[in-house]
Order: sequence, then structure tokens, then C-alpha cells
Amino acid sequence: MYVRIPRAAGLALVLSSLVATTAFAALSTGEQKRLSDAGAVVTALRGAENGISEDLWQKAACVIVVPDMKKAAFIVGGEYGKGVMSCRAANGWSSPVFMELQKGSLGFQAGATEIDLVLLVMNKDAATKMLNSKVSLGADASVAAGPVGRAASASTSENLAQVLSYSRSKGVFAGVNLSGGSLRVDKDSNTDAYGASVALDTVINGNGPTLNGATSFLSTLGGTPRGTTPRATTGTKTPATTDKPKY
Repeated sequence: MYVRIPRAAGLALVLSSLVATTAFAALSTGEQKRLSDAGAVVTALRGAENGISEDLWQKAACVIVVPDMKKAAFIVGGEYGKGVMSCRAANGWSSPVFMELQKGSLGFQAGATEIDLVLLVMNKDAATKMLNSKVSLGADASVAAGPVGRAASASTSENLAQVLSYSRSKGVFAGVNLSGGSLRVDKDSNTDAYGASVALDTVINGNGPTLNGATSFLSTLGGTPRGTTPRATTGTKTPATTDKPKY
């Protein structure tokens, strides 16, 4: 009987270790919606002809998506939004880290009350800095409105900022200036997702726990954007149906 007790304890330890490699806890409804909305924003901005250049997308080290960034009445002339960040890792895109963005004056399109944002972080060092402290865009990390359209070349990014920003407002896609904005981790949501003891830098490096609820979002990041497949056969008639027979 005394032999079975240690075995049971060992089995419990192994099971708890396996659980720790997946989700720490069930995501809240708001956090799940944030991931779902973020995936829809990425699909729209990558699929549009005047959206994010696929060349630049492939050069980005990390991506931050802030769906439904709103005008914040409690911040005079400001906006506030919550999003997620994922980085490229050896085995694909990393499990997402929850982020917050605050901007002094974004310049919303007339009549709009919210916009969607996508930020391409061009190097991992800038992303790691965002995890460790509140980062002021334009001061702690250089930021610029990203060039739009699939023709935008990654070769031009050598002289661009560490962060390229894009927006969607009322169906209009554009680069947007986020200078003066501040980025920081959403501590409450990350604690819900991973627990208080997990180092977020291990998460974005692909070595930390993963969230089951993020599968769809990560598939969107790694997928092929709509509208990039060859269209040569679209609307083409078969020559045999129009040519006259030869004798």
C-alpha cells in the first residue's frame, strides 16, 4: 500500500506539469472576443489591396493588434484600446501576450468612434522592451505610419521606424501616426491567461505556456492573405469552345 502512494503523487506531478504547458486558466469572454476580433482585423488588413504589404509583413518580428480602439471620454482628447501581441518563434507565431495602448490624439476619421490598429514591430528588442516597461512610441521606440498597398517593398523598411502602424476606420485603410502613444502589458489579462509567475518574454519566444483559445488567431497570422493567389483563370473561356473546327 505504501508503494502506491508515491506513484500517485508522481502521477499528479506529471499531470500538473502537462497542464502548465497549455492554458493556465480559462480566458474571460472579453479576452476571447479580443482574440477573435484581432484575427478579423488581421484578415482584413492583409487581404485588402491597399492594406499591409505582404513583403513588410514577412519582415516583421512581432505583430500587435488593437481591435476597436475607442475615443476615451475620460482622457481629454485621447483614445484607449486593448490588444494582443505575438512574435515569430522557431515553431511559428508565439502564444499572444495581452497589451494596452493609450494615445493622446489619434485623429479619428470624421464620424468614427473607434478604429482598428495593426502595429508591425520590426525587431524583437523593441517588443521585449514593451514587456518590461511602459513604452512611449516615438521616444522609447521609433514609430511611423506604415506604407500601404501590396507594392510597398520590404527593402524600404531599412530606413523606417521600429514600429509601423496601420489603421482601419469605416472601411478605409491607412497608415497612422502613433507618436506620443504608450504601450504596456495588460497585467490582469496576462495573469488570467498564464498566471502571475510566468515570464512574458518566454511566451513571445515560444518557450512558455500556450493558450488553447488562441489557435484561430495564430492560424490567421501564419496563413496566406486573401487575394494573393493567381487570378489568371478567372473568367477565362476555354479556347476549344470558341474556335472553329479545322479541316
